[in-house]
Amino acid sequence: MELRDLSRPTPTLQGFKVASDRPRVVEISEIGRARTGESLTVCATSALATDPQVRAAVAVCREITRTRAGNFYWGLRLTPEPRRSAMYAIYAWMREADDIVDGPQVSRAAGHALVTAFREQTRQALTGVAESEEPIWRALAAVAREYPISASDFYEMLDGQIADLDPRRLQSWDELRHYCCQVAGTVGSVCVSIWGQTDPQASDLAVERGIAFQLTNILRDVGEDLKSNRVYLPESEFARFAITPEELALWSRPRGCEALMRSVITTAREHFVRSEPLDQMIDPACRATLWAMTEIYRQLLETIARDPAQVTRRRVRLSTPRKMWIALRARTLGGNS
Repeated sequence: MELRDLSRPTPTLQGFKVASDRPRVVEISEIGRARTGESLTVCATSALATDPQVRAAVAVCREITRTRAGNFYWGLRLTPEPRRSAMYAIYAWMREADDIVDGPQVSRAAGHALVTAFREQTRQALTGVAESEEPIWRALAAVAREYPISASDFYEMLDGQIADLDPRRLQSWDELRHYCCQVAGTVGSVCVSIWGQTDPQASDLAVERGIAFQLTNILRDVGEDLKSNRVYLPESEFARFAITPEELALWSRPRGCEALMRSVITTAREHFVRSEPLDQMIDPACRATLWAMTEIYRQLLETIARDPAQVTRRRVRLSTPRKMWIALRARTLGGNS
C-alpha cells in the first residue's frame, strides 16, 4: 500500500479552494452509512465531524486524497464516517512523507534532515496534540485521539523513506520483503486499526495484503525506477534469469525479461491469496473499502501480466471509469465481500 501514485502539488489551506467531496459521475458519498446503518450519534461525537478546525483540516486531506490517490480514492470513498475522514488524514500524512524523498534533487543529508523533522512532528501529533497548525498535523492528531494507531508503524514507514534516499539495489527476496513491510505492510496495519478488526490475525494478514500491493507498484514502476537508479527487484532474480537491470529497462533480452517479470507477478498473486482471510476479519462496515482497493490492485497486476513489456514503455493504469465500476460493485457486495 505504499503511495507513489501521482505527482501533483500538495494542496494547503492557504489560498486553496477545497473541492466538493462529490464525484462527477456517480454519487457514492453516503455508501458507507447507507449500507451499514452507522449511527449518526457515533459521527456526532467525533472531532473529525464536529470540530470546525479539524473538519477544515480533513477537507484539505480529502482533497489531497482525491487528486493524488489514483488507486485508493474510490475505495476510501466507501468507508463510513468518521472513519472515512480518518483515512483521508492518514493518506495525506503518507503522501507528505513520500514526497520528502521523491522531490527533485534531494541530497541524502537534506533528505535525512527533512525526515528527522517530519518524524518529530509525527511523534507529537500521535500524542493527540498537534503543535503545528498545518492541516495534516491537526487531522492526524485528531485520528490519534480516536483510533488505536501504532506509532511504530509510522516510524517504520519513515525508515523506508530514509532508505530510499540512496540508490536502491536489493540483493534478495528477504530484503525486498523487509522493504515492502516498511512502506506498505505498515499501511495495512494502520488501515485495519481504523477499520476495526474481529480477529488478532488481521494485522499480520494486512501486512501480506500490503506486500501484494507494493509488489504490484514495483512491477508497474519498473521503467521509471530504473531511470532514477532504483532497482527494487532483487539481484537474486536478475542472476536467476541471467539479465541485468539495464537489459530489463530496454527489454533487450525478451525471454529473460518476461521470465523475471512473471516470477514476481506469481509472487504478488501468492500474497493476494495468502491474505484472503483478511476480508472477513475487519468490521463489515469497511469490507467494501478493502474489497475495492484490493480489486483495483489485482486488476492492475493482471493488466501487467497480459503484457509485461509494457511497463518499460509507460505507466500501466486502470481507467477512472473502470475504478468507478469496481467501487460500485463493492457497494453492491457491501458487507458480504
